[in-house]
Formats: sequence, C-alpha cells, structure tokens
Amino acid sequence: MLDWRSIDTVLLDMDGTLLDLHYDNHFWLDHLPRRYAEVHGLDPLHAQETLQKEIDARRGTLEWYCLDFWAETLQMDILEVLREIEERIALRPHTEAFLQGLQQLRKPTYLVTNAHRLGLEHKLELTGLDRWFDGIISSHDYGHAKESERFWHVLREEVTFDPQRTLFVDDNQSVLAAAQDYGIAHLLCIRQPDSRGPKREINNFPAIHHFDEIMSPHHSNN
Repeated sequence: MLDWRSIDTVLLDMDGTLLDLHYDNHFWLDHLPRRYAEVHGLDPLHAQETLQKEIDARRGTLEWYCLDFWAETLQMDILEVLREIEERIALRPHTEAFLQGLQQLRKPTYLVTNAHRLGLEHKLELTGLDRWFDGIISSHDYGHAKESERFWHVLREEVTFDPQRTLFVDDNQSVLAAAQDYGIAHLLCIRQPDSRGPKREINNFPAIHHFDEIMSPHHSNN
C-alpha cells in the first residue's frame, strides 16, 4: 500500500491515530457534562445539551481544542477532571510496533496534534510516546488548528520536510483535506479512531484500520 522508499518524513496525529479516541469521546460526551452538572448544580440533561451546543459551535477551531478556553468558559479545572478517567488513555493496537519500525527505517517522525499542551503533556507522561519522536508540535503553539492551511505553512517554517515525500496520518478528514491542499502527497485516514465506535467508510482518502497494514515486522527488519 505504501512505498516507503518514496517517503522521507512521517507526520502523525495523536488522538484517534496513535491513541484510542474512546478516552476523548467519553470525556467530552459523558464525563465532563456529568461533572459540569455536579459542580454547578445543574440538571444533567440540560448540562449535556448546553455543553454540546458550545462544543459544536466551535468544532474545527483552536478554541475547540483549548483546555484553557474550556476551563474559563465552564469555570472548572479541566485538567483535574481529565485526570479522573486517565485509566482510559490507551495506545491503539500495533502503534508501538509501527513507531519502532519507523525508527528502524530511520524516517524522521513528528507528532503533529491539535491537542492542547496541558492535555498533551498528561498523555505523554502516561504513555511515554514522546520517546519515538524527533519533534512534538501542538497547533496551539502556532495559533492555527491543523484544519487551517496557515498551520501547514508555519509547520514548514519550523520543520524541514518535502510535502511530496511526506506521509501524514490522521483520523480527521477536514485536517487531511487541509494537508492535501497544502500539497502533502501521502495521506492516510484511520477508519476506527474510537475502539468502541463504528468503523467508518472513508471515501476521500486511502484508509487503514491498524498500522500493521502498512508496517509489517518484515518492513522493520529491512
């Protein structure tokens, strides 16, 4: 499926790509609304609807991903609430073998995420993922979400890569479309970012279920 000889640099998303999106979905859809209702003495159903409207209104923007923004808006310590369910943070199957394979192939590999630095540091601390990367980029450092073409221009000023010889893997099709518009040649979408969610039909981009489809043990031994 992939010709590794035509790829020099690998850019990887985190949530839903390397990590199971179940944690984030459970947090935003169930845990946070429940805690929000408890903290502010609100009806749980009303709290969930209010929160859902707020979240939907900002989808795809930097605010949507910004823990500081939500802490201020909801008047809550979001990081503390995130830690309450941290046992749900998990690597997707075959992730470590894939990252190990990239290291053996000597492909410079960067984590490129919309995750806010606070949440990102928390996840890295629990998973140790950072040891596999040549650099870790949060879109919050640039002031543009990955959905914005501006993000990709700034990224290239910071990281040396040839878009024609770069692989980018993400579970978000809006982000992949922005990367495609920027000129990144090798794009892959994850079919089932949430292990408890549906396997999605992806028509706009090549898609995989797990990384063993593009990195077999045989690859990493070469």
